[in-house]
Amino acid sequence: MAFIDEIQFHAKAGDGGTGVVRWRHEKGKEFAGAAGGNGGPGGDVYVRAVRDINILARHKAVKSFAARKGSDGQNQSMQGRTGEDCIIELPIGSIVKNHATGRVVELLEDGQLSKILHGGRGGLGNEHFKASTNVRPEQSTPGVQGEEADFTVELDLIADAGLIGLPNAGKSSLLNALTHARAKVGSYQFTTLDPNLGALYGGYVLADIPGLIEGASEGRGLGHKFLRHVKRTKMLLHLVSLETPLSEITQVYKTIRGELEKFGEGLMDKKEVIILTKTDLVDADTIKKAKAKLVKLNKNIQVVSIIDDQSVKKLGEYLTKMLAK
Repeated sequence: MAFIDEIQFHAKAGDGGTGVVRWRHEKGKEFAGAAGGNGGPGGDVYVRAVRDINILARHKAVKSFAARKGSDGQNQSMQGRTGEDCIIELPIGSIVKNHATGRVVELLEDGQLSKILHGGRGGLGNEHFKASTNVRPEQSTPGVQGEEADFTVELDLIADAGLIGLPNAGKSSLLNALTHARAKVGSYQFTTLDPNLGALYGGYVLADIPGLIEGASEGRGLGHKFLRHVKRTKMLLHLVSLETPLSEITQVYKTIRGELEKFGEGLMDKKEVIILTKTDLVDADTIKKAKAKLVKLNKNIQVVSIIDDQSVKKLGEYLTKMLAK
């Protein structure tokens, strides 16, 4: 199933039921009074946060959602039933915008339930109009129409840590090794076209963000579409491949940092760990020199090779401790 991070839909709350004109009938009485009940209120429309980032793909073909209409009033002064609410499930991290009002609802916690449209009030039955000056009211009113609007939903992934770096830095491979995810891996640029998620020990969620290039913040390459997915991560895992020549390794790191700075949104303020990947391709001296160059920019440096189970385990334990803080 393709990853979808934006959808649009129309939604309508239920209309209120109609109030009715009815009369009370009692044995031995020719006229016992007005007894028309009010209509029931229409159902409301809610959005609810769930732990399923693929649910937007299932909503992609659904163009509209609607709550049910309230029932009409009944005899014996009985109010009509309330219309059934409509609950639209969306992934945690969804931003729901009402086109008509501009109101924005953010779904930040699992199970969060937020009302986005109000159902209409029920109409009034003739009993409501009964008075000393109006003993046989013939009035009733229709129900009020429920609210309706067009909405846009944008998904900003919420993960504990986001894996960033140039294409082929080894993000997908490392995500697979650390979390047993099934991210696609290839030896060409932009293997990852969609963010992939995996769960580390303790349930911490890692997000593999598609490879960035210089100019991504202005829309080059895969553009800043994917930069927004790291806005809410607690920590950034900045992968730098040791395939990079030592003379270029500092510039490679600064390229990505530059894109984060241009994009803004507080990305530069997040805690960051540099992870030197593909250590199996170089000797110990090269690893030492690479760390010496980068430690001037960031003291949090780890090394890993995905074909070395011990280094993967050690990195996983380190990240778990960091995230627990």
